[in-house]
Amino acid sequence: TGFDSDNSSGDFSEANHKGPEMLDLDPHQSNRNGKHNGETEIQENGIKRHRTSLPAPMFSRSDFSVWSILKKCIGLELSKITMPIVFNEPLSFLQRITEYMEHIYLINKACSHADPLERMQAVAAFAVSAVASQWERTGKPFNPLLGETYELTREDLGFRFISEQVSHHPPISAFYSEGLNKDFIFHGSIYPKLKFWGKSIEAEPRGTITLELLKHNEAYTWTNPTCCVHNVIIGKLWLEQYGVVEIVNHSTGDKCVLNFKPCGLFGKELHRVEGYIQDKHRKKLCVIYGKWTECLWCTDPTTYETYRKSEKRGGEPKKKSVSEEDIKSENDEADDMPEIQDTVQFIPGSKLLWRINCRPPNSSQMYNFTSFAVSLNELEKGMEAILAPTDCRLRPDIRNMENGNMDVASKEKERLEEKQRAARKERAKDEVEWHTRWFHQGTNPYTGTPDWLYSGGYFDRNFSDCPDIY
Repeated sequence: TGFDSDNSSGDFSEANHKGPEMLDLDPHQSNRNGKHNGETEIQENGIKRHRTSLPAPMFSRSDFSVWSILKKCIGLELSKITMPIVFNEPLSFLQRITEYMEHIYLINKACSHADPLERMQAVAAFAVSAVASQWERTGKPFNPLLGETYELTREDLGFRFISEQVSHHPPISAFYSEGLNKDFIFHGSIYPKLKFWGKSIEAEPRGTITLELLKHNEAYTWTNPTCCVHNVIIGKLWLEQYGVVEIVNHSTGDKCVLNFKPCGLFGKELHRVEGYIQDKHRKKLCVIYGKWTECLWCTDPTTYETYRKSEKRGGEPKKKSVSEEDIKSENDEADDMPEIQDTVQFIPGSKLLWRINCRPPNSSQMYNFTSFAVSLNELEKGMEAILAPTDCRLRPDIRNMENGNMDVASKEKERLEEKQRAARKERAKDEVEWHTRWFHQGTNPYTGTPDWLYSGGYFDRNFSDCPDIY
């Protein structure tokens, strides 16, 4: 809903908000039909519906040359380059981070499992699902202004979320989420370093992500893989994720190592993820495989090795296509990408950990948003009086772009950027330091590395000292 818990405390240990029972809600079965005109419809079961489309369709980028903007930026840090609004999508990066929560049912599963191996499997699936919404999302989210915030409370999914842009140079976004049933805390800081390499734009993620399962007294940490957008000059844009992601259970010593494989010369490895879970003695407990654009499976190491050896001997077992029965492939329209015909090859005896959500039928006209993403900038009736004045939903450039007013959105974007520069010069002139409102610099208690930690108090809704950034 975005603002249901206005009477609750922001400090998790003192929270008096009583949330609903945590349900194992599978997004494939959840009903997200609703209105998109600012009013919220209530279903018979009392759960609020969220909008299913944007107010205006996506603006065409076909008449704009990316090369004219980027040709002088090769090797440079793109966060310092002003990009035309036509290359954006109508979401702030803070809202984009919130898409981690789309598959929160995997956290719920991890909380419900008594076996630590099954908990790690669910957490690994959650880590992979966090990047799945980026599939075919080639629009650039708006750079958050310094002090910008975003909150989201979803009682139907059992969580609330708050984020803040805590630094502008370098750009750092901090976030904190908690279960309404006090069963988990999810927090971290993201510092995406963007670089342009001639034909592609690479986003190297920096910052630690931490998930705490309170019932089990466990904490998991990891970092996201590198994201790369190809064909930025000519051809159809396409995206890949690559790099090694290590998920560490700091309570048991178990570790999950996931290898997001680069595409390769002929596209054979496109979107593939392979890895394993090992205990503190480095004994492999299970193997995980799949694609971050489709699904994730796990099986025991012996079965996996037997299957792979059979492939190498040339006696590959008969392939079982899971595209029709078990999973829907999203590679059918991969024009201008390395051709790839197969989906994930199912190994008999494997267990399904996660599969991607089906997107709305009109997703291609809505920046390839998922149903969850479509609802993120929804401004419900009465919400303006509840939100912090720094909330992304109140940004006029994003709001106008969402409504299809591109000229107004572009002018508002320039105005906001100039206002931010003027405020920075004024602070420098008066030798005044910027102070974050909801997060503070500290040390991650599990990794010992620098991190941004939630200070608490946001949901007390005392916004009197929030900066005027819009």
